[in-house]
Amino acid sequence: MSRASFSDLQREPASGLRFRRREDVRAPRARLLLLHGVGGNESNLAALADYLPGDVEVLLLQAPLPIGVQAYAWFQVSFTASGPRIDAGQAESSRERLLAFISAQATLPTVIAGFSQGGIMSASVGLSAPELVTGFGLLSGRILPELEPRIAASEALRGLSAFVAHGRHDDKLPLFWAERATQRLQSLQVSHQTRLYDMGHELIHEEIQDFADWLKQPLRLD
Repeated sequence: MSRASFSDLQREPASGLRFRRREDVRAPRARLLLLHGVGGNESNLAALADYLPGDVEVLLLQAPLPIGVQAYAWFQVSFTASGPRIDAGQAESSRERLLAFISAQATLPTVIAGFSQGGIMSASVGLSAPELVTGFGLLSGRILPELEPRIAASEALRGLSAFVAHGRHDDKLPLFWAERATQRLQSLQVSHQTRLYDMGHELIHEEIQDFADWLKQPLRLD
């Protein structure tokens, strides 16, 4: 459980997305947006705030599609023998709503990151709208092939950074998705770190600490 305290759920008018804001951050110098995975909710990643300085604004976003009790998704997905199949329209709608959400915030160095489907959406935002974020975290996720037509021009991507973390034993999104993401970032010449861990489809302390250390550069905390 997070030691940091968060507000009750709020609704951002421009995007319609619901979120919780880290409390007691009086004069934030940077912002981190955290996106949960499919079947989770906005509170899942709250503990990451404990690894960050007290002047970093942390926003926990709730995905827009209810799929159960306190369970939400950014888009519907099914896992088949040929790989994941997604509702591309829902994924695009969620991407656009995230862009509207970020655009409605006060200007700060901003990183968007998430676990699994939340990481997928974070990569979609970062690679399509690098003018809105300084970096993104892809934690046990992948880069959607459907995003390809919306990826920004290489010149616009020059100031973007990425953190790719994946479990060697991930049975939900196998390791090759991290390898593909790394290859795509290399081809786009996006500055990135890729870290692999002896874990499954999960988050572990070592990974979160590495992510927090990486955040210092894109959030300009040094």
